Amino acid sequence: MPLNSQTRLLPLRQIELPILQAPPELKIRTDRDVEVWKSTKGYADYLLFLRRLSEAVVDCTLPLVDHPKQSQEIDGILALLDTLSNWVDEIPPLQTPQRFGNLAFRTWGARLEERSDELLSQLLGEKFASAFPYLKPSLLTSFGSFLRMDYGTGHESSFAIFLLCLTLVRFLQPEPDEERHIVLSVFVRYLQLCWKLQDVYRLEPAGSHGVWGLDDYTFLGYIFGSGQLRDQTVITVASVLNPPLPQNNLYFMSIMRVHQVKHGPFYEHSSQLHSIAVGVPNWGKVHSGLFKMYEAEVLGKRVVVQHLPLGGLMEWDTHVDQRHAPSMSRDAPATADTRAPWAQPR
Repeated sequence: MPLNSQTRLLPLRQIELPILQAPPELKIRTDRDVEVWKSTKGYADYLLFLRRLSEAVVDCTLPLVDHPKQSQEIDGILALLDTLSNWVDEIPPLQTPQRFGNLAFRTWGARLEERSDELLSQLLGEKFASAFPYLKPSLLTSFGSFLRMDYGTGHESSFAIFLLCLTLVRFLQPEPDEERHIVLSVFVRYLQLCWKLQDVYRLEPAGSHGVWGLDDYTFLGYIFGSGQLRDQTVITVASVLNPPLPQNNLYFMSIMRVHQVKHGPFYEHSSQLHSIAVGVPNWGKVHSGLFKMYEAEVLGKRVVVQHLPLGGLMEWDTHVDQRHAPSMSRDAPATADTRAPWAQPR
């Protein structure tokens, strides 16, 4: 079955808040817990959400034109992110020598923790007030670790889960136009904020796979960007080797961000991205391969997902109808091998 028709036949479940008990918490402590999570309703919802978002942006370019105007709810999330960005300007980095990160990031994080209820109230209003305890943990873990002063794919995933939870309570609507703006308005603004946090507060990458790593900080931008380009035949995958690249899709934006923060030959500091550019024949295969890699390298790694608040709206119920939990890859399910298909020795 084609991805688009399969995705649209599997609507996201709406969760009624009165049925929920405990708010989300850290549930993953062992590798066994990771396997349990993969069988939960929350995990299935998250995979489906990412597939729906990717499907919504196929053939779309930035900035969004000739599409329905974004909703007031999208405007509200953008306003929240703008507020957080303004805080960075109000909390400059400390000038004292610091080896890893800048302690001002902890001040920024403390303000987020202190004002998170206020931010959620401004965003959601009284109608969704009962959702605050289920949304607050994922919001607080979306921008990095204030203790370790680092940022990585787990924090990025936490923000995507925050957006999923907003959809599950139907603050956001699981409709193509809304999902398109979730990616190309909200997620773009989120990435820009996180890049600002990384630059101003010199945040460390939250772990790295070295030569097999895709990007030190982020992953979803490459998935959504390759989704935008999925059916493209004029723009080749190899075109990423010829910067500067137009900033009209998230894949090219992410590549140019790498060039901004890293120096030296691209094939040396970003060997995985270089391997994709020279070894994958079309964007469809890039997209499906990256989905598979995300399942294995991010969602399948305890050191990443142990920091995700789970439960609550991300239901920790292992009785999942497997028809509603398809692998994110169209080609094959994720495997224990953390390397992407194009990185396999021949």
